Amino acid sequence: MAKYTKRSEDYSKWYNEVIERADLAEHSDVRGCMVIKPYGYAIWENMKSVLDAEFKETGHSNAYFPLFIPKSYLNKEAQHVEGFAKECAVVTHYRLKNTDEGQLIVDPEAKLEEELIVRPTSETIIWNSFKNWIQSYRDLPLKINQWANVVRWEMRTRLFLRTSEFLWQEGHTAHTTKAEAIEEAEQMLKVYADFTENYMAMPVVKGFKTESERFAGADETYCIEALMQDGKALQAGTSHFLGQNFAKAFDVKFADKEGKLEHVWATSWGVSTRLIGGLIMTHSDDEGLVLPPKLAPIQVAIVPIYKTEEQMAAISEKVNALSAVLKSKGISVKFDDDDNRRPGWKFAEYEAKGVPVRVAIGPRDLENNKAEVARRDTKEKNVVDWDGIENYIAELLESIQENLFNRAKDFRTANTTSVDTYEEFKKALEEKGGFISAHWDGTVETESKIKEETKATIRCIPLDAKEEEGKCILTGKPSTKRVLFAKAY
Repeated sequence: MAKYTKRSEDYSKWYNEVIERADLAEHSDVRGCMVIKPYGYAIWENMKSVLDAEFKETGHSNAYFPLFIPKSYLNKEAQHVEGFAKECAVVTHYRLKNTDEGQLIVDPEAKLEEELIVRPTSETIIWNSFKNWIQSYRDLPLKINQWANVVRWEMRTRLFLRTSEFLWQEGHTAHTTKAEAIEEAEQMLKVYADFTENYMAMPVVKGFKTESERFAGADETYCIEALMQDGKALQAGTSHFLGQNFAKAFDVKFADKEGKLEHVWATSWGVSTRLIGGLIMTHSDDEGLVLPPKLAPIQVAIVPIYKTEEQMAAISEKVNALSAVLKSKGISVKFDDDDNRRPGWKFAEYEAKGVPVRVAIGPRDLENNKAEVARRDTKEKNVVDWDGIENYIAELLESIQENLFNRAKDFRTANTTSVDTYEEFKKALEEKGGFISAHWDGTVETESKIKEETKATIRCIPLDAKEEEGKCILTGKPSTKRVLFAKAY
């Protein structure tokens, strides 16, 4: 039996092994890019389905925009281009040709008049369209979402957490007033927080970024920050109030009710397949992946234990009836009747894949009208009466979802430390990690120095931060509220 790395031994190696054992993804031959395998993609599809319904419920429509962005578009918003310049993949030619030796080369005569950028994000190409779509206040608010892939060239990559190409959604909206745009940005942050907590069972802190951590071209960036089991933070989603920056760059104006032309106010917001990395690191254990029931591709795996065809036929009859009832309740079930694998192999496989509930039923269980039910989160097993087992399983799934959230929240609470001095800060960071709540003087210089000396960054200024007189841990200058520091992914 293969020996796997424990979280406590090498967290990074453990993370990669969890992905491999659960068959979620693998590195591709294209440097920095990954292949998302069917089981991993099924998790993303479940996430996408929930979020897409929520976006539509809040008045957004899906659209699709080009993968390629003319370089001149990026030049129109100075902060934006500066923020993404070092991450852009650039298309310079549109044709290959064969040499006399039969080798393919780039045709030097097929150079593009203007280089195209493979989208790192779509603000510029979308705002170029918005210019044509918006004429009057009657066209507003305009609320668009796009499900797409983006490319941000990465030198050091990690599956799901940081790859050169990744999947995401990006919302882009235009409004008549500043207040309405800010309300939209805050609403979408709440949508993300509700999703991560209620579906991913991953508690998050809602806050906004410091000036130096803001999205390139935004007036304000709101974020949700989660704490992973190794004590590092993960930015799980962002929502940006863009002010009128892109509207002015692309001259997007609307005629108000008096006929006066005004620039619109904008937002953008997004989450990506990075959420799968967050899901893995929040809940999984030394035995493999642990999934919250609401996002698990398989919520219940049923494993038959039998020796004869007659026993298997009797088990199948009972299990097929149960599967139909569970599916009618919206519960996904897999009856694993593959006779090429032994039950012990199947148990280990479903444990590694994080399937929330496993049911085992054999001849003796048939006689007693019972089955063994195991839950993945606590590994607890119980022998349960077959009559009413569907209700037991439904309640168990709810219990697992709740337990995973509470467990993660308790971990975050235990690993959030409040400090008042720089020495306490460095000690907590070195010995404990996690979130560190501390006073900061509000300057980029102090923020940069702390990052340079400790590798910790200000993850967010919490939206619910209490007004509190204090002194900056580094400079001793006055501060009115605490911010959250952490080392981060």
